[in-house]
Amino acid sequence: MSVPKILLHPEGPSVSRLIYGCWRLLNNEDPNGKTPEAILQRIKKCISLGITTFDHADIYGGGHHGCEKLFGQALRLEPSLRQQIQIVTKTGIRAGATPGHYNLSYDYILKRVDASLEALGVDYVDVLLIHRPSPLMNADEVSRAFQTLKSQNKVHYFGVSNFTPSQFDLLQSRLSFPLVTNQLELHPLTLEPFMDGTLDHLQRLRVAPMAWSPLAGGRLVKATDDDRTIRVQETVWRIAGEVGKHIGSEVTADQVIFAWLLQHPSNIAVVLGTNNLERIEAATKSLDIKLTLEQWFFIYEASAGRPVP
Repeated sequence: MSVPKILLHPEGPSVSRLIYGCWRLLNNEDPNGKTPEAILQRIKKCISLGITTFDHADIYGGGHHGCEKLFGQALRLEPSLRQQIQIVTKTGIRAGATPGHYNLSYDYILKRVDASLEALGVDYVDVLLIHRPSPLMNADEVSRAFQTLKSQNKVHYFGVSNFTPSQFDLLQSRLSFPLVTNQLELHPLTLEPFMDGTLDHLQRLRVAPMAWSPLAGGRLVKATDDDRTIRVQETVWRIAGEVGKHIGSEVTADQVIFAWLLQHPSNIAVVLGTNNLERIEAATKSLDIKLTLEQWFFIYEASAGRPVP
């Protein structure tokens, strides 16, 4: 199937329900997999599957726009592809700084966006996110940076990542246009956003979240000695067998976990974190999986380690 599009917000933009996460572009063990030509083929394969949204950050690839530069080199080989895709990027984390910190100043945000545009070889990005909230965030200053970037047509839409509902509302209160997403760590080992008001808040605003690290950084599909993770894995494997028997084809743990996230009413868009084209293609089949209410809660209870109250 072709991955469908969703609106992150009633006022836009439209993104693919599965998003290709670019943070591992330079992690490919095969040197031939890190060439602009190889990245171009991956972009084209994603587009053919309906995955048209690509998630970046200025710190991906060593903190100096490394992954954005490689992606940009690939796009320059076939510039017409820019009109078929949506680019999301993030800023605000000072990678490699001592001590580690965030910089959400007006000048820093503008400087980093210009560097991202240059690295990507594009005139604008579709969505800019503040990568993480800072205890020193001046909402007026961030708002001023967003207003400037919008007026310069360098960024079309804006959002945040890893923000609490109150942090989201604070920044939104200073803007005349909507924040369109909150990119969050969401997977069966992070139950808090499902019950602490984070996803309720976005659902109330009709803002679709993006889920980063949907497989818990790979922990949910790798051997482990962590009891909680093992409980979730065993439950997911059992449900994969049940679903596979029901639909008459093999179902993987990845697909069940993605389906678990996709089933949430906040309309989560899942950010994939693999360079493997076979796994990317297999992920699209998660959109055809409908878990029963009981199956969804079996996974929830396995993570919680107790029955729901």
